[in-house]
Amino acid sequence: MVKNWRFIYFFILPGLILLNFSGCAKKPAPASLVLLNGDIYTVNPAFPEAKALVITGNKIAAVCKSAREAKKYIGQKTRVIDLGGKFVLPGIIDGHVHFSAAGGMINGANLMTVSDEAGLREEIQRVVNLLDDGEWITDGLWGAYEQWALGDSGQAPREKKIAWRPNRKMIDDITPNHPCFLCRFDHKEWLANTVALKEAGLENARLPGMEIGADGQATGVIFRPSPAFDRLAKARKPKSEMRLLDESRAGLQALREAGITEIHDIERPDQTKRFIELEANGELTCRVWLRPDLSRGAELKAQGFTMGLHPKTKEKSSWLRYGALKGYIDGIMGDHGALFFEPYTDQPGNYGHWRVHTSDDPDLKVGNMEKMYSLIKVGLEAGFVPNVHAIGDRGVAEMLDLYERLKKELGIDLKGFRVIHAQVVRPKDFPRFKALNVIAEVNPYHISDDMRWMEERIGRERCKGAYAFKSLLENGARLSFGSDWPGTSAALYHMHPKYLIYAAVTRKTLKGTPEGGWFPEQRISVEEAIKAYTINNAYAAFEDNIRGSLEAGKLADITIFDRNLIKCAAEDILNAQVTHTIVDGKIVFERK
Repeated sequence: MVKNWRFIYFFILPGLILLNFSGCAKKPAPASLVLLNGDIYTVNPAFPEAKALVITGNKIAAVCKSAREAKKYIGQKTRVIDLGGKFVLPGIIDGHVHFSAAGGMINGANLMTVSDEAGLREEIQRVVNLLDDGEWITDGLWGAYEQWALGDSGQAPREKKIAWRPNRKMIDDITPNHPCFLCRFDHKEWLANTVALKEAGLENARLPGMEIGADGQATGVIFRPSPAFDRLAKARKPKSEMRLLDESRAGLQALREAGITEIHDIERPDQTKRFIELEANGELTCRVWLRPDLSRGAELKAQGFTMGLHPKTKEKSSWLRYGALKGYIDGIMGDHGALFFEPYTDQPGNYGHWRVHTSDDPDLKVGNMEKMYSLIKVGLEAGFVPNVHAIGDRGVAEMLDLYERLKKELGIDLKGFRVIHAQVVRPKDFPRFKALNVIAEVNPYHISDDMRWMEERIGRERCKGAYAFKSLLENGARLSFGSDWPGTSAALYHMHPKYLIYAAVTRKTLKGTPEGGWFPEQRISVEEAIKAYTINNAYAAFEDNIRGSLEAGKLADITIFDRNLIKCAAEDILNAQVTHTIVDGKIVFERK
């Protein structure tokens, strides 16, 4: 009897203990998705590179150094994808979009690169093919690239062209069932087809603002402002709700194909209602952080909303929720509206203009920073931080001054406060972003597009502070990347992250000019660009603890490219394709 106990104690029990502590003891629960053999960049400095990811439900269960390590999570119902060396990143977060306008440009008329009859007809025919009879075709913004070709670096002298002007006869035959009221990029000239003129009762009229051709007939060109424009604007019918939903679906498709897992949207209440409907239908394929107008702080507070709450349920949400409040201090470079300390080089006497107003608060006086202070304070009391548009060097400086005043007078931390665009910054203002803990929300593709006019408008010296990402980083600023998709009335901005990363690391146009890059000392690394696109944008939304890097326990938002953006040649970044987009653990896009 004693001998048997000794045998168990000395020989069997140690074996059982050894089995219990070995890797063979208990197999982990099967994962829902396992990604093997990837080139994984985690944006986690403690564990920057990996080869496999394990996803269970909507979260990352494990980040593995080898495929072998991940295989123990594979069960009968686990989907396994062998990535074959594809490049894996945390889900790309676009920190600045105008979603409603983007969807409208996809399914509506985009005439920004059009300045001839052939181009006009081709684009209008495309839109006609998408719409039901009776729907108006509006906007368009023709001629935005007439003076500078798309991809122009602005380095060579240019000869100003006589602006092209369309005629209703160019499109009447292809639009018999669609009234058209199209605008030039500066909104000063519009084109109405014959159907639109009839709708406005202007077919045989001769009102001020109507251009009359050599044949005595109206050409369809309408000047703004004028009585003729007012008649057409009143006759124009709004888009149907089904059309607006289809535009949203088109926008969501474009986002998932580009690997975007979340957007920080410049919120419009009507679009928010569509987001709610799409979410209820299971059609919302990216997270949305809504940025309402700065003037709405009191209204949202009265309704019981604060940052992070769903716009319908008022519950905490990581999908659709309110974020910061968006304000403006100045205009844009495209129309000489950005605010500077010195006048525009090509418009002496013009310093830009104050835009301390909002669409919902038209009575705000020009330059009234006290009103801006008040709006921000009301928003803070409701639990919303401010994100304010500032482009010119004075606009940026004034905004930093106001943030500094808020910090001192209210005794608050400025975490999450942003200067949106921070497009042209004085040398003395670079260190202030870190000192105030203010985020520089920048738009890298602006470099590739806007350089065509920058030196002509503000001179080369001031351009040294334009899109100066390296200087911001060297002074300790936190960068947040956003596309500003689809752009302004004067510029068309790409949303696909490859364009933004390429612009930030090369500072060239899509044509590869100028050689060496525009102010090449401001180039940043691909790693720095990825950080601005992932963990920094999660931080900017106060959610870097649950998103923004590939770590066990974080939400499974993942973007996969067909090539390693860090290791490939900078020019090759433009050839990159997104192969998979994963949001909340679900594959929402898979390139066939």
